[in-house]
Amino acid sequence: MITAGIDVGSTYTKVVLMDSEGNVLTRGIRNTGFQLTRVARETFETCLEEVNLAPGDCSYVIATGIGRHQCDFKDLTVTELTAGARGAKFYFPRTCTVLDIGGQTMKASRVDASSKVEAFRMNDKCAAGTGAFLEKTARYMGYTCKEIGPLMETSRQSVPISGVCAVFAESEVINQLSLGTPPGDIMQGAIESLTTRSVQLMKRIKGQPEYTLIGGLLRFKNMALAVKAQLGTEVNVPPYGSCQFACAVGAAKLAQIRANKLGLTGQQNAGVAV
Repeated sequence: MITAGIDVGSTYTKVVLMDSEGNVLTRGIRNTGFQLTRVARETFETCLEEVNLAPGDCSYVIATGIGRHQCDFKDLTVTELTAGARGAKFYFPRTCTVLDIGGQTMKASRVDASSKVEAFRMNDKCAAGTGAFLEKTARYMGYTCKEIGPLMETSRQSVPISGVCAVFAESEVINQLSLGTPPGDIMQGAIESLTTRSVQLMKRIKGQPEYTLIGGLLRFKNMALAVKAQLGTEVNVPPYGSCQFACAVGAAKLAQIRANKLGLTGQQNAGVAV
């Protein structure tokens, strides 16, 4: 039995294929862009081809993410909070608090032993608490998104950057550049500003160890180090390259559970055109 998790995010679309034993067979990622339905299907089909499967071999498909309803071959949709909780538990079964930092939102949730979300808070009204803020800061300084990680590693002393408003933060970035502040120090300051917001969210939900951090921003190791320093305790981060796929993994795992309940064994998915 093969199941799929589709995470149609605001920046990237991620797909994970999982077998009946919970092993990840393959995964794929593409820029989401504006054609959400097409990108979701193409990413899914590419993953199937990599493991020599046809669409009809997939027993169940669950979509999550901001564009989950645009995935026209799904069997079911779940929120990013639900998928993220399940994905965090997949990597770290003792997880109690999940912090998910993506391109457009930041989400903190407290979960119980069964992966049910007990409490959550979201920062989805301002770019200052999201990956978009870091990307925009990098662009102001003439760097691409791929250069953010190496840039932060050059930092020797971070500079304070406002975490209250993205517009104010941009003004501070411009001011720091005019003073000759090294770009690496500015980027590290932006990371620490974002970290302050994330820790505040976790405190509001009364988060408890173990803490697991997921989402695209966690591919920058300085992000996890900054959160760890402010929390004053250890944090979990999925293996390198996996933090972006946590919600897709969680959706695939939920699809597996759903397929088992329905007694599906493959070649029975009405949601996928064969």
